[in-house]
Amino acid sequence: MDPILISSDARRWDCISLGEVMLRFDPGEGRVATTRHFTVWEGGGEYNVARGLRRCFGQRTAIATALADNAVGRLVEDCILQGGVDISLLKWIPYDGVGRTVRNGLNFTERGFGLRAAAGCSDRGHTAVSQLKPGDFNWPGLFSNDNGAKCFHTGGIFAALSESTALVAAEAMDAAHARDTLVSYDLNYRDSLWKSIGGKLKAQEINRELVRKVDVLFGNEEDFSAMLGVSLTGVNDDFDELPVAAYEEMLREVALAYPNLKLIASTLRSAHTASRNAWGAIALYEDTVIHVPQHEIDILDRVGGGDSFASGVLYGLLAGKPIDWVVRCGVAHGALAMSTPGDTSMATLAEVERAMQGGSARIAR
Repeated sequence: MDPILISSDARRWDCISLGEVMLRFDPGEGRVATTRHFTVWEGGGEYNVARGLRRCFGQRTAIATALADNAVGRLVEDCILQGGVDISLLKWIPYDGVGRTVRNGLNFTERGFGLRAAAGCSDRGHTAVSQLKPGDFNWPGLFSNDNGAKCFHTGGIFAALSESTALVAAEAMDAAHARDTLVSYDLNYRDSLWKSIGGKLKAQEINRELVRKVDVLFGNEEDFSAMLGVSLTGVNDDFDELPVAAYEEMLREVALAYPNLKLIASTLRSAHTASRNAWGAIALYEDTVIHVPQHEIDILDRVGGGDSFASGVLYGLLAGKPIDWVVRCGVAHGALAMSTPGDTSMATLAEVERAMQGGSARIAR
């Protein structure tokens, strides 16, 4: 199948992501409630895609975000700089000294092990990025041919942060389309973000409008159900068996409702334990289904696996690869990202390509 055509004009970035970057506190093998030591990482659903594109795939990426100007914000900045993502679009918001009006988001997340599932506890109210509003970024200028991006990525996490962030996302999408920029969106449903502002009904009201402005859509079965009201049939609550025909039907229903979508991709995950998952993907492109069957993988840290799937897919699109290659790249990158700690990928392109070819874990030296 032919690839999706992406503008070949000379542009400053391959991808701009719009979203929150939080400071993750990782207790390693311990529990958040009992640990005395944390390792910190930067992370965020939209940011992780830009980070993966930059570090694994060598693409030029930027993050449009905001941070409170204090030591925690500067620590997040330092982490972003180590990841190589351009911070020229980062807005620094004056800090009031105690965080009454603006602060930086914190995310305490356990990796899980065996029967103990991964678990998270976010502390992200009144963050700087949640206060972004339309007009804060010059999107027409950012997407101009000589100073723009080939791809724009954002998602349902950013859209849930406040009433204004959904408007910012829509504003950016409109400007991107006006300048021939591919728009990518990850539904990324989070119950904790939506439950106090209207729950799934509010999530669907906002996301149904945003998805009409999207070219490439990512999600899983929960995302499509909670955010768009399109449910997967024929599965139990544990999702221990994932019938491909049911997923195909779900994707076709989404495509029928949103004919603007060029590619719809869903990860396939069966969590036998926190440490052992079956992992694959299914996608719909030009009325053709691309299925990467599930394979058993060992999990060190599952956080960011879906984001790394998205960045692998976007890399394939930016590189002009055939769609089946694109989806397999996403699956391989997501699997490798879950073999290392932290939200973001530590994989290399050579490792991704080796995994796509069925390479073993035999030591390379």
